[in-house]
Amino acid sequence: MVTFLSGGTGTPKLLDGATAAFTPAETTVVANTGDDVELGGLFVSPDIDTLLFQGGGVLDRETWWGIDGDTHRTHDALTDLASSMGRSSTPTYLPDDEQTAGRDLANWRRFSGVGEFMTIGDRDRAAHITRTSLLDEGKSLSEATAAIADAFGITIDILPMSDDPVATLVHTEDGLMHFQEFWVAENGEPAIENVEFRGSANASPAPGVIDALDDVVVVGPSNPVTSIGPMLSVAGIGDALASTTVVAVSPFLGDDAFSGPAAKLMDAVGAPPGTAGLPSVYPFADAFVVDDAESRSFDRPTIETDIRIDSPADARRVVDAVSQAIDRVE
Repeated sequence: MVTFLSGGTGTPKLLDGATAAFTPAETTVVANTGDDVELGGLFVSPDIDTLLFQGGGVLDRETWWGIDGDTHRTHDALTDLASSMGRSSTPTYLPDDEQTAGRDLANWRRFSGVGEFMTIGDRDRAAHITRTSLLDEGKSLSEATAAIADAFGITIDILPMSDDPVATLVHTEDGLMHFQEFWVAENGEPAIENVEFRGSANASPAPGVIDALDDVVVVGPSNPVTSIGPMLSVAGIGDALASTTVVAVSPFLGDDAFSGPAAKLMDAVGAPPGTAGLPSVYPFADAFVVDDAESRSFDRPTIETDIRIDSPADARRVVDAVSQAIDRVE
């Protein structure tokens, strides 16, 4: 049995090769929900959606978000309507008193849908409408995720890290921003002062998460700060990881991340940027898988391979290295 910690695109890419070593019945994925937003009244869970669309065989593998071949008529109509009103597609937070009104799960991450700063496809939007409606029926995020996964015919277990609100907020020189605003609207350009996981002090792991962490855990090559960090901020998850076998896959080639502002974010939270900082952000890891160009020695088992993942064959190669790492520490 193995549990993957997933966020962004890195871990889903790795999962393309997971069946080479682990059957679907043996596989659980715990997904980051710190990136979630409520946009125009719809609850959007980007990292969960990538897993759902991947498992359902409809993921756009060029972007690693959204649905392949999707249309964007609703998004385009929203943009046109906003323009006619003299409004742009700049992210617009709802007023402060609305940030904790409505669904508790959406606390601190509510955006206006006017102009819709995130591009959402029409079939993609159907998943958000379904999720939001299930939440409004009284389902938890875990229950809504399981229902949609079943509709897609997915056989691995996909668990949100928490059914409680945890919002990844980036403090920048230009002010406080939700991570989606920082990354999507601002292209990750503002200088970062700190990263906050608001709500984590009162959040609990979703049902099944702690049990899943009893198994061997693979921390996928996702952003250590804003993809894995929100999970570690939830009480009980860090302790569980310290008590089980953990293999962490590097998302870096030296100081450069495969995608996203990972190195920049690590520097902002006081960790050495790049591969050198992995022991700092993952002190619980029993072994690492790093790129074979690194020639880096850690104080725990380290497997080197080409960690670029551009195809299922690449994913299988990295999963093989993960299996070697697991054998070294079990």
